[in-house]
Order: sequence, then structure tokens, then C-alpha cells
Amino acid sequence: MNTDAVAAAPEQLYTMQDRQPMTSHGERPYTKTFHDLPAEEKPRERLLRYGPGVLSSAELIAILMGVGTRKEDVMQLAKRMIKDYGEVAMINERNPKRLATALEIPEVKACQLIAAFELGRRFFKTSVRPATIRTARQAFEYAKDMRELPKEHLRGIYLDAHYRVLHDETISIGSVSANIVHPREVFRPALEYGASAVILVHNHPSGVVKASAADREVTSQLVEAGKIMGIHLLDHVVVGKSKFESIAVEYDI
Repeated sequence: MNTDAVAAAPEQLYTMQDRQPMTSHGERPYTKTFHDLPAEEKPRERLLRYGPGVLSSAELIAILMGVGTRKEDVMQLAKRMIKDYGEVAMINERNPKRLATALEIPEVKACQLIAAFELGRRFFKTSVRPATIRTARQAFEYAKDMRELPKEHLRGIYLDAHYRVLHDETISIGSVSANIVHPREVFRPALEYGASAVILVHNHPSGVVKASAADREVTSQLVEAGKIMGIHLLDHVVVGKSKFESIAVEYDI
């Protein structure tokens, strides 16, 4: 699919259908670690001195984590977590076991993170206007933080009947294939949050946005599963470094 052509042509609006469910070894050069930082440059001290607004996301997460591991100091760990998982995906994650497994951190630390993010959502839920997604470009803009992720992430964006985002969740990490992505993992959050539709987004770390045969197979299976459940799969968007491809628009699903 020619991505430039997609960008130039009028955007196709998503339309929900009224569906009723039927039922190295060697020495490494020395690099600075957290312990090398002067006391006044460490995250907790910077928070006390300047307030939270000046701290990076990694510094805030380092404060939540408290300590690192045998392999990584707390700042290295926090930076890797953001790089590997993505800020938005981490904030919206609800499953501590999945977060702990994906990031190789203790479950107790994953629980602390998820609890902190949940508090933030609850406190500010009424003051944030939910995003509305009606086109593939809007889906790409919403999920553009996925462009730099080093691994493939499959993400579900769950919408109400007015195309407003109800929920956003990382479904799986790794290659997208029918053997790995099961319909129950995709549609479970839709049932939990009362969503009318879902948009799938996944990234290609290579930057190439051409949908693979596996991408198409997964999409086709999930469309059929959604029909049975009365939940519309509006699109499956493949995200590259600066481009995207809409499988749904191309294959008219």
C-alpha cells in the first residue's frame, strides 16, 4: 500500500456497524552510574529541591522504584522501562504480572507502578477530555509514541459508540501472529469497559509499514470474532518511524 497516497487522499472515516452478538564478553568501558551522581542530582533530592515538574519521566519512575537490580542501577532501570514499554503503554497497563514479565522487574515493583498510575487516572479522570478517533491518521497520532519502541507491541484502543477512547491497553509484546494473539485477549478489555469498537495498533521497529501476511491473518480472524461478539474492529494500523498503514481501509474490513 502506498502510504504517501493514503496521506494525500481524503481520509476515510471509521463507521461502526450495528451488530448484535449471537452469543560480550570482555571488558566494557566504564560509564557513570546512579551512585556516581552528586547527591543534589539524584531524583529524590531534585524533587525535594525543585518540585516534580522539572523531573523527567525516568526520574519520577526511579523514585517510585526506589532501588535498582543487580544488573542495573535505578536510573538505568527506569530509562530501559520507558524505552522498552513506552510511556503511554506503561501508564495504561493494568496487569502487574505482564508488566513484571515484559520488563524483568519484581512483581511488587510492577504493582507499585500500576497503583501509582491508577491513582493518577482516578484523580484527574473528570478533568481530562477523552480523545476521539475517527480515522487511521488520528489513530496513528494517538499512538505515535510507539514509533521508537525496540520490540513489536500490539495495542488495543477501545472506543464507545461516539468514537471516544474508553481504554487503551498493550495486548502483547513480540511478533504479531495468529498463534500468539488470541481473540479473548483483544476483546476482554472491550467487554470489561463496555466498548463498542476497538482499533488495533502495532509497530514495526524496522520502520517498514507494509503489513505482513501474519498481520492480515490476525486482522481477518479478529474481524470475524468481533462480529460474533457484537464488537466492531474498526482498524488495524501498522506504525513505522514516520509512516503508517491502515489494514482495515486497504482490505475494507
